Amino acid sequence: MAKENREKTYWPHMILGFLLVGITLGYWTVKSASSIPVQESNEYMLKYQQADMNINEIIKSEKAFNEAYTIEIFDVEMLPVKKNEVMHRQLKEQVKLGKGKNVFTYAITAKNGVAVSDANVSFLLTRPHTKNDDVMIETVPFSDGKYKVKVSIEKPGRYILRLRAKVGGSIGYSDIPAYLKPE
Repeated sequence: MAKENREKTYWPHMILGFLLVGITLGYWTVKSASSIPVQESNEYMLKYQQADMNINEIIKSEKAFNEAYTIEIFDVEMLPVKKNEVMHRQLKEQVKLGKGKNVFTYAITAKNGVAVSDANVSFLLTRPHTKNDDVMIETVPFSDGKYKVKVSIEKPGRYILRLRAKVGGSIGYSDIPAYLKPE
């Protein structure tokens, strides 16, 4: 009589189990990734693709601007800088925002101290990870030697005050973090 093999092998079941776990995890990954919206960067107040294609000209123009002019913000209250215990890096000062109407006053001056009145200035109030609440002001008016921006802010959280000033062929940028505390 032939000897019967009564030992059971479990490796086909293990292969099917691993395959099932792999398919399930793959499905979960795709479903999770597709549910998170992708936001384009608006660095340099341009679409990402435009900034990426022209980055060398942008950097050259910004360097020329910074050699000849300065951008400063006035009449804003800054929040105290707290030490970041988790990331161990110095945080930037943030502008303290108020709920409702906010006014930001910028001065663009030449290195010799003369105020620049003919700059083409635009302003963008944006949030770091979304473009839904963006407020864009294409032309910021010049009055009393300064450029004044009036914006209404209702949602608490982090913001970026982004200013672009074009003088001649050079373009300068100012990015200042801001925060509106929840009530």
